[in-house]
Amino acid sequence: MILKRISFFAFLLAFLFCFPFRVLGAENHEEAEKGLDVKEIIFEHLGDGYGWEVPFNHNARFPLPVILRAKDHKWFCFSSSELTELEEHTGADGKVERHLVPVVKTIKRDGKEYNFVIAKISSHKDKIVEIFPLSAEQQAYLDKKLADARSASDADGFPVIDGYVCVAGKYYSEYRPLDISITKNVAALFIVVLLVIWMVLGLANYYKKRDLRAPRKGMGFFELLVSFIYYDNIKPTLGDKAAKFAPYLLTCFFFILTMNLVGLIVIFPGGANLTGNIAITLVLALCTFIVTNVLGTKHYWKEIFWPDVPIWLKCPLPIMQLIEVFGIFTKPAALCVRLFANMMGGHMIVITLTLLIFILAAFGPAVMGGATVVSVLFSIFMLLLDVLVSFIQAYVFTLLSTLFIASAQESHDEHEAHVHADGESHAEAESELNKEKVLLSKEAAAVDFK
Repeated sequence: MILKRISFFAFLLAFLFCFPFRVLGAENHEEAEKGLDVKEIIFEHLGDGYGWEVPFNHNARFPLPVILRAKDHKWFCFSSSELTELEEHTGADGKVERHLVPVVKTIKRDGKEYNFVIAKISSHKDKIVEIFPLSAEQQAYLDKKLADARSASDADGFPVIDGYVCVAGKYYSEYRPLDISITKNVAALFIVVLLVIWMVLGLANYYKKRDLRAPRKGMGFFELLVSFIYYDNIKPTLGDKAAKFAPYLLTCFFFILTMNLVGLIVIFPGGANLTGNIAITLVLALCTFIVTNVLGTKHYWKEIFWPDVPIWLKCPLPIMQLIEVFGIFTKPAALCVRLFANMMGGHMIVITLTLLIFILAAFGPAVMGGATVVSVLFSIFMLLLDVLVSFIQAYVFTLLSTLFIASAQESHDEHEAHVHADGESHAEAESELNKEKVLLSKEAAAVDFK
């Protein structure tokens, strides 16, 4: 029974991940023959966006609300579908190719015209910018910059010039507005938050209705995770202060775990690589930084600015103080980078393995068939491994956060007790070592006598 469930789960993961790529490959076979831009495809799937891809249709998007503040501080709200349109091209063989291209969104208000577009040839690539016609002075400056850029690269085209954006072959002056749009990652965050709240409140309501009887099935697994994190991690580390910090630490664990698992599914409501976005992991690490340092004890700050080390290490040159202050910031930085790098790397490996099918398609059907089997098998293996990594990374983030918070909650008496206990354990260890040395010397003497 267990093997059947594992097999079904593996097949489901393979279907959810690989089938959209197979449909994409069928729709864009001509592009596959010309060669794939692997880098562009990887970052398109891992990056954020103003729309949510429709399952099995690469050129369609679920629209999301765009909320911007223009250069003159006026606010605008409209649908992201108004920033793109489907463009069709008929090839030499008569086949119709469809591409989603950005278009200018024009809004007239108070006798003034506002133009917004998703920048492609710009230093703000894939972000919404406000565009303005060029003045004579700006045009002269732009012509000089374009001439320098084209002579340096010995190629025509439309190079990227800071402060300017190219739209449909024409350059405009650009301004990056204050953008608080509901992007794909933001919408996914709302979904993850709702899922976590639903799980937590569901478990709480279960205990209220069932008189604290142990839950079963999915709710039982969720309760198992809560007990594991609290009794095996938080309680032994924080002791009597565990109840104070358990809500935050448990929230971190389940929030990260849910983001990781939802990110492994490429179709709605998954498909957003949240923990592979360093901005999100940075905010999570910043939360741990605030909880650790704002709620830190006097002894914690005393150990930072006047640690128990020889006086020459802290005065007149504050060597240890600088090291300790530097350590305050390196701890959350390590949390941020570790979670981001592991989850981003896992997603990139799976997408690259899947793209091998289309990369090797140019070598013929036989090679493509073999590559398909190998890529799918390795993709399934990596997806299953990513499920395990999702649990591990959520646990490691929670464990390290617990240790950082515990180090900031230690009082002077607890510190002295730990030092005394360490001294006693060291003395006991030294005594045992001396006894072993005496026994070894006696045995050596007996051997020599014989």
